[in-house]
Amino acid sequence: MKKVFNTGFFVLLSLFIAICSCTGIKEQFNLQKVDDMPEIPSPYKMLDWYEKAKNFDDVVFNHTTDSSEKSFIWLDKAGRNFKQTTFGIYTVIDDVRQGPDVNNGEFHEAINSLGALLSAGLVGIDKTNQHGFNYVKMIQNYFNCDNGWNIMMNNTTAGVAMLGGGYGRDWWYDVFPNVLYYAVSDVFPCVERADSLQRIIAEQFYKADSVLHGNYDFSYFDYSRMEGKRNQIPYQQDAAAGHAWVLYSAWQKFGDKRYLNGAVSALDALYSQKESRFYEVLMPFGAYTAARLNAEEGTNYDISTLLSWTFDGCTAKDGRTGWGIINDRWGDYDVSGLQGNTIQDGGYGFLMNTFDMAWPLVSLVRYESRYAETIGKWMLNTANAARLFYPYEIPDKNQWLPKEKAITRNVIAYEGLKKTDHYDKEELKGVSPVALGDGPNWIVGQPEISMFSIYGSAHAGIFGSIIRETNVEKILQLNCLATDFYRNPAYPTYLYYNPYKEDRNIEYFNPDEPVDLYDAVSHQIVARQLTKQGFFILPAKKAMLIVAIPSGSKPERKGEKILVDSIIIAYQ
Repeated sequence: MKKVFNTGFFVLLSLFIAICSCTGIKEQFNLQKVDDMPEIPSPYKMLDWYEKAKNFDDVVFNHTTDSSEKSFIWLDKAGRNFKQTTFGIYTVIDDVRQGPDVNNGEFHEAINSLGALLSAGLVGIDKTNQHGFNYVKMIQNYFNCDNGWNIMMNNTTAGVAMLGGGYGRDWWYDVFPNVLYYAVSDVFPCVERADSLQRIIAEQFYKADSVLHGNYDFSYFDYSRMEGKRNQIPYQQDAAAGHAWVLYSAWQKFGDKRYLNGAVSALDALYSQKESRFYEVLMPFGAYTAARLNAEEGTNYDISTLLSWTFDGCTAKDGRTGWGIINDRWGDYDVSGLQGNTIQDGGYGFLMNTFDMAWPLVSLVRYESRYAETIGKWMLNTANAARLFYPYEIPDKNQWLPKEKAITRNVIAYEGLKKTDHYDKEELKGVSPVALGDGPNWIVGQPEISMFSIYGSAHAGIFGSIIRETNVEKILQLNCLATDFYRNPAYPTYLYYNPYKEDRNIEYFNPDEPVDLYDAVSHQIVARQLTKQGFFILPAKKAMLIVAIPSGSKPERKGEKILVDSIIIAYQ
């Protein structure tokens, strides 16, 4: 009897081990900042972000507005860097520094223009042939070759930037345009001269990382002289994350192993920091790149470190202290998930930064599914709170210029959302939150209407390409491929998070051949033979990473990867 019992026990144990080995089920990793966010934010309203991005493009890229409407775009014929016409978009409405008759029409921002092109491309608008313009080729004028830097910069010329009150030397402004350009070039491939510019950018970033040799303790970097520089701006060590993302993208595009080595070197420099040095927007791109390197190249980076540095924010006393992710309720509104300054005036969230966070982090879950619940819950909160930047989505009493909101055409938002108003405006005293902008602070004579931020609103297509509502309110379908640039072939992949205390049936629409739904979190088939539509059960308080694979396929494990027909569907 004892012998039979032991044999049965070991058979069951062996079966259990085999099942676990096959499914690869692993516990989810959490972040305390996200754990503390509301399970269901309130009041709740999910915008149609896809429609918002499409409408933004219609309004802003309209050169032929009649006299009753403002034009937000102009042509720049100065031919800076390349002898071609480019375009400018106002940073904020009525920006006195900008326009066709100011500074020879040359002061406009790449972060605005490139963000608008990326946003449009992500929601299916062809910016290489729109009303007779190839905007994707036109933005190559931001590649600063005239000054010898040979990278994309935030302006077509540093001199004009200075005249316009610009960004004389703030590192993220020099790195992020290249991140944006690489993304735009993936969305719009085969544009004349783009490959050569991307190659030159990769060379410049590779050389810069080699010169820095692990020490990113600088305010900015001179890419002409290849020298790190220090000024009154805090050091921006997370520029290494931007270098790493671009270099890993270049490795995927060009296959030059130096770029892979450069990406690893830049990440190593970032990880050498003893505390968070999150400055503006680049840190989460480091987390995404680290997750891809772990999954695709076999490295062993601790993703929790960079995610914690992003969400908990900068802690360095000599850095941008407090820059991270907000977790709070302001007045009657949950605002958790917004990115910005967690301490300034009680908290100050920014729209562009909030949009841009979703770009690397939703895609990160493909490569490290143990953060599915964390990222799913954060996205529910941040996508709900982001609507409060738009003047038609927040009460008049909670915004700076309610009487002027018609000019925004419901596609241009305020730049910021604050817990408390720091200006001396009587009607806003004691009000929380307050939607407002930084525009009037930038230069004497800037009108109040510059509170409305075009450059922040320009990035709405990131949300628009990722977020779709499901048949269950507050359960979102998040497209993990939308901003996963320079990736290998993949089947449709979506992240779902259930904030409820009960399981829910989620409807899945399938427009193509029959599919099975594989969950890359539990490594199980959760629905079979879906033709036009079907359902799967999403457990309470859990996340699923659903991959739609051809019906009848048999997932096969090879090393740490699970494949169907040589296409990776999950990483162990």
